[in-house]
Amino acid sequence: MSSKENNNRNNLKKIAYAGVLAALVFIGTELHIPTAIGHINLGDLVILVSSYILGPLAFFPAAIGSTLADLLAGYPQYAVATFIIKGVMGLVAGILLKRNAEGKTHLVRKLSASLVTELIMIAGYFAFESLPFMYGVEAALGSVIPNGIQASAAIVGAVPLMYVKLFDKYQLSQQKKEVSDII
Repeated sequence: MSSKENNNRNNLKKIAYAGVLAALVFIGTELHIPTAIGHINLGDLVILVSSYILGPLAFFPAAIGSTLADLLAGYPQYAVATFIIKGVMGLVAGILLKRNAEGKTHLVRKLSASLVTELIMIAGYFAFESLPFMYGVEAALGSVIPNGIQASAAIVGAVPLMYVKLFDKYQLSQQKKEVSDII
């Protein structure tokens, strides 16, 4: 197989993985517990795992899956904010979860990346909900604790899933291909 065919095949795999992970983000977001102004869901857990698998490309499944879930759940006013916030979460987590020369990501890095990513979610929704055309600062403060609970659940669930060997195998084979393409 030529290098061009190999690149095309690798890109097609990335797109397919991103599509499947977007669907899983959607499903995880739809599995939710309603709150006064929104809901607590499992979508962030899938976003963190997607970021571990895809790296910065996780922007797309995070943004698309989460936004579709908000639209279908009856929260169209959140669509643009969700696309940006969740996309940035996938991007940042993907960057922070970069593997070392041995192809591994240590626990401290996984925890720090997850924490930073979830702080982006909490701060992002607080800022959006604080806007005058949304709920205002006082009401937005009410979403900080539920978002914190959602963030905690995502971290507790995602970090152990990042140890699933199948994900390492995909990422390692992807890195080897990228290195061989450069050489």
